[in-house]
Amino acid sequence: MKSFREDAGELLPDLVRIRRLLHSNPEVGLVLPDTQQTVLAEIDGFGLDVHTGTDTTSVVAVLHGERPGPTVLLRGDMDALPVSEETGLEFASTNGRMHACGHDLHTAGLIGAARLLSARKADIAGDVVFMFQPGEEGYGGAAVMIKEGLLDVTGSRPVAAYAIHVGPGPMGVFHTRRGPFLAGSNELRITVHGEGGHGSRPESARDPVPAVAEIVTALQTMVTRQFSVFDPIVVTVTQLSAGQAINVIPPHASLGATVRTLSAQSLELLKVETTRLADGIAAAHGCTADIDLNVIYPVTVTDPEVTGAAMAQLSDMFGADRVVEQNEPVMGSEDFSFVLNEVPGSFFMLTCSPQGVDPTTLAYNHSPRVLFDDAVLGDQAAALAHLAFTRLSGTDA
Repeated sequence: MKSFREDAGELLPDLVRIRRLLHSNPEVGLVLPDTQQTVLAEIDGFGLDVHTGTDTTSVVAVLHGERPGPTVLLRGDMDALPVSEETGLEFASTNGRMHACGHDLHTAGLIGAARLLSARKADIAGDVVFMFQPGEEGYGGAAVMIKEGLLDVTGSRPVAAYAIHVGPGPMGVFHTRRGPFLAGSNELRITVHGEGGHGSRPESARDPVPAVAEIVTALQTMVTRQFSVFDPIVVTVTQLSAGQAINVIPPHASLGATVRTLSAQSLELLKVETTRLADGIAAAHGCTADIDLNVIYPVTVTDPEVTGAAMAQLSDMFGADRVVEQNEPVMGSEDFSFVLNEVPGSFFMLTCSPQGVDPTTLAYNHSPRVLFDDAVLGDQAAALAHLAFTRLSGTDA
């Protein structure tokens, strides 16, 4: 019997075709009709039990092994970003949207895994759920799919879940971390309310603008004085808003910030300390403050046992030099965290920059110039298939 890597090598030209088709026609958000139709067409005929979303254009395809057993889930996200592409690729998008985070590769790679595992159906004891997910980029698509019944589609909850996400770096290296791997993503908005007036007479008003300015700098001090360096957070103020006329003191001023956390404890402390800070500074200026902290994505926490086993399996498959366990987490976020909150599992980054690209000038994910080498698709599909197969069959492949 051929290995998954050998079989994936034969699939590679078709996976490249699928990836480039998806790349040239990206869609954004929870509703991706063209992408959904492409996925449905490409998995047709492989004996999968297919379900489509009720609140999204998700696709959940189930491979039922020929022997009873548990369920394993594999995820590939499908949505793009509202970015105008500047790569110059012959298959570049021209519709003002771009697969600047590599989800076109994730979708094609998961299609490949579905095809590889369908060919081994007789050796599988259990079920494999292929999760084709819209709305990862800020829409919480994984949470929506869970509400749609994703985790109960086979009648038994998955015992393990796996996802692979591409990124820039040396070709074909898998990165992960046991425990907190990616940060939770939160949105902070603070509005200071004062009393407006004429810009020439600030003493007759209660100016919210200097209060907001003070809060911006105080937030950075708060990070270094209230939070442990061993459980860090990142607070980045990205929005400031106040009046329209240059000679008018506005009655309100506000800020918006993205906040990244690595534990539930730091998130709770953040709520307390941000409220205390904003209320205190606003009061010192004779103003009041409204604080709104919304959790967008929780921390992505991999299961240590599942991830340790996955690293060993990928090391055996590709070589130990291609599997790296990171000492530090990544402060970016992922909504696969919603799945990992419910199911023990593992998340890997797979670096795949094209050969010859200067590593010092690599464009990163979400850049209009980021490049991914789709030659990695064979290994991506083989890795996903291998992780699911070994978990269900108890044998190597």
